[in-house]
Amino acid sequence: MDRINYEQDIRPLSEFRAGVSSCLKQVTESKRPLVITQHGKGVAILCDVGEFEAMQTRLELLEEIYKAETQINEGRGIDHEEAKNMVMKGLKP
Repeated sequence: MDRINYEQDIRPLSEFRAGVSSCLKQVTESKRPLVITQHGKGVAILCDVGEFEAMQTRLELLEEIYKAETQINEGRGIDHEEAKNMVMKGLKP
């Protein structure tokens, strides 16, 4: 997901309501999220579905890495050779 362009990607709720289709087109074409504000404060983010799914995938991977690092730091990991042997057993017919 590209970073927000502060001049183009922040819209008040009233402007969003008046031009929903143009906002959707902008998000779809630019692949940048759109910040919707109410009373001068950000209240929602509109983003492209594909970009959101990619972000969710990256987040899940980062969570798994964090979990693995925590387990290793707690002494619950296995060494490289043992892991390799486990994988190789699973690959043999």
